[in-house]
Amino acid sequence: MNSLKNTVCWELPVLISCRAFCRGRIVRVPKGPLIRVVGTEVVIPCSVSDYDGPSEQNFDWEFSRATDFLRIVSTWDSTFTSEEYQKRVGRGDIKLRRSSNDAVELVIRNIQPTDQGIYKCSTPSTDATVQGNYDAEVQVKVISDGLSVSGSKARSSISLKLSEGDSFKLRCSAITTSPEHTHLHVTWQIKSGSSWRDILSLTHEGKFQPGPGYEERYRNGDIRLDTGANDTYRLSVSQASSMDGGVYRCLVSEWVRGADSLWQKIQEKSVEIASVEIQRTALDVLISTSNLSVTERDSLDLTCNITTDRSGIFQAEVTWYFSESPDDTLSDAQVLLSMDHDSVVSDSTLISLSHVDRNSYRLLVRDVDVEDSGYYFCQAAVWVPLHNGTWHKVVERTSAPVSVVVTALEPDYEVFLNASKTPKFSDDPTELECRITNVQDPEADIRYSVSWYYRRHLFSDDVVAEELLATMDADWTLLLGDRSRERTQNGEIIFSKKALDTFSLRIQWTSENDRGDYFCVVSAWSRHRNNSWIKSKDVTSASVPIFWATQDYTLTVEAVKLKPFFVAGHTFEMTCKVSSKNIKTPRYSVLITAEKPLTDQSNPNGTTRIISLNQDSVVRLEDWTDQTRVDGVVLEKVQENEFRYRMYQTQISDAGLYRCVVTAWSPGGGGMWREAVNGLSNPIQIDFQTSDDMSFDVSWFAVRSFALDREPVMLASVDRRGIVTQSRRNGSSDLSLERISPLEFRLRIHGCEDHDFGNHYCVVTPWVRSATGVWQREPDIKAKPIFLSVKMDGKSSIAVSVVGFLTPYIFCSNYSLSHIPLKTLII
Repeated sequence: MNSLKNTVCWELPVLISCRAFCRGRIVRVPKGPLIRVVGTEVVIPCSVSDYDGPSEQNFDWEFSRATDFLRIVSTWDSTFTSEEYQKRVGRGDIKLRRSSNDAVELVIRNIQPTDQGIYKCSTPSTDATVQGNYDAEVQVKVISDGLSVSGSKARSSISLKLSEGDSFKLRCSAITTSPEHTHLHVTWQIKSGSSWRDILSLTHEGKFQPGPGYEERYRNGDIRLDTGANDTYRLSVSQASSMDGGVYRCLVSEWVRGADSLWQKIQEKSVEIASVEIQRTALDVLISTSNLSVTERDSLDLTCNITTDRSGIFQAEVTWYFSESPDDTLSDAQVLLSMDHDSVVSDSTLISLSHVDRNSYRLLVRDVDVEDSGYYFCQAAVWVPLHNGTWHKVVERTSAPVSVVVTALEPDYEVFLNASKTPKFSDDPTELECRITNVQDPEADIRYSVSWYYRRHLFSDDVVAEELLATMDADWTLLLGDRSRERTQNGEIIFSKKALDTFSLRIQWTSENDRGDYFCVVSAWSRHRNNSWIKSKDVTSASVPIFWATQDYTLTVEAVKLKPFFVAGHTFEMTCKVSSKNIKTPRYSVLITAEKPLTDQSNPNGTTRIISLNQDSVVRLEDWTDQTRVDGVVLEKVQENEFRYRMYQTQISDAGLYRCVVTAWSPGGGGMWREAVNGLSNPIQIDFQTSDDMSFDVSWFAVRSFALDREPVMLASVDRRGIVTQSRRNGSSDLSLERISPLEFRLRIHGCEDHDFGNHYCVVTPWVRSATGVWQREPDIKAKPIFLSVKMDGKSSIAVSVVGFLTPYIFCSNYSLSHIPLKTLII
């Protein structure tokens, strides 16, 4: 065992080098000596590391004044304590306080000089192999108490009553006669509740350290700590506020530098110095005048009175504010004038601020106008001087707002509205003049603008809201309403100022939607002292109705055939006379149409547009497609309301009903024409009477299908000389073709069979003899086909064979006189 102990590292410097070669348990205590003051509490820590066994270790403490060690206390053996220490341990004056599994603290209360000596901390071994050190020693040196802390010599604590912004100083004395080289740490503290707060400290290292929340005041010099004669420490507080009220004490601690060169606090003492009460400064701010009304151009006189309980030296600062709302904050309000605590007034031309007496401050606003209406209030602050010659604001209050209404000097004038032009028809111009009359003060600096309104005219008692057409602001900028914006931008509506007292509204082309009541509102604008224009009055004119009786447009067209009878090759001529009512200065456009027979394949719809003449007398060929007769039709204007149509070298294919389609136009906006009404003339018929100068070839055809999708089969024909030709037939049925009148040809089918079904039609080829006696062939005319359905009845076949078969009659007729096209009849 002794040989093993020789390997233990006993001294700390040896221990550091030994750890490089050996590893084992290490017990540590602070490096001594530990200097402590008699009567104070001593705490000596002890810890162990690098051990084996359980994590929680036990500790034994022993004490020696010379060579022998006395057992003080143990963490695991209750019988460990020597008889000399049993009472102190039993009272708790000496105890062990475990801080962790591997560390404890020896606590000795009220240490005495007899406790000076060597203290040893040991740890019983739990290691598998004994290695390292199992105990450590530290020396404790007990010195006498030489620290003395006191306050005022007169009494232990004083009471101070101060006002906000005041300054005060507190003193305490601290001295030590310790035989050791110790330093003092002085801290001024305040208690306004249950806990103490640091204000400012002079540390044992000679540094000033402000407490939390006092940093800025320390930097500004409002809180200082000065040392003086007789070991005094003086706390100076400037600009006292409510947070400076409370109990003040001086807390002094004594520090010594240990063997490890670190500072150790060995004791601490305090003394209450003063109880300080900070009284708030009372300040009332009141405007002597209640809510008032002032006439424009007069002066506004307000007085701000302040009352305070402040005594001694102080100065007041007053600021006047203006706002449009009583709920505005100071940041939203406008500063009018201010007077600082040095009685310096900010500059203004029309506003002045004067100090009437110590507590009264007068605001005078000269030449008020309407924009000065609003809320006025004043703000006052009390300033007190500081030790360094500066001033400190201790209290600030704001008065209740006073309402000021500035009554405008309204200009006196009248407004008259008249219609210089009224419409009698649609598209006539309308012009209204809004005139300012009976101006009482024409020399006043007044500017006039106008607003135009429209209200739909109702015959009932229903109320209709007016619509804004346009308005002008003070600089005569035109602002358009929704109803008139587009038409004004297009130049259809014109707003103008004809003279200083006359405004005009002109509608270039009045429509029926413009009918209604119109009125104007003239606004007077007054110039204010900042050269702005403020509306001071509105005067509304009587309304002027714009209305005209409307009647339906009437248009009558009469067509007249100039030659009652003519033959093919001659000129067809007709006129159209037009009459109208309730149309302003009408012009007419004319279209000539022809209703051809349904057999005319060139126009399946039946109506052909031939030629037209517009309202500007421009002629245009419409659907006239006969290239051999491009110049064969003429339409011309004979009179303002009469038009003549000619068609040269008429042909059989020109047969039909002819009409004049007339459109009446009236002048519209912007030089345009507006369509008013349409009219259709009576029909004029072109027909060709049968004579020796006209003959026909007629041919009959059949298509054996429902949809006309097969080639036609010729049945029979008769030429203009009356010769009949029949095609060869396959069945037993028979047919005959005969001319039953000059313009009627009949086809008969005898003994009908089922193969006789199908679509049947005839084709007519007219021949016309010219004046020289030469026959000319005209274009073929094809009739509309009709479908023949054959139904055979077996029961009646014997009877039919006796009396004959049912015989259908198919006629191909040319009704030229009635203008009915060639058609097929089934009888």
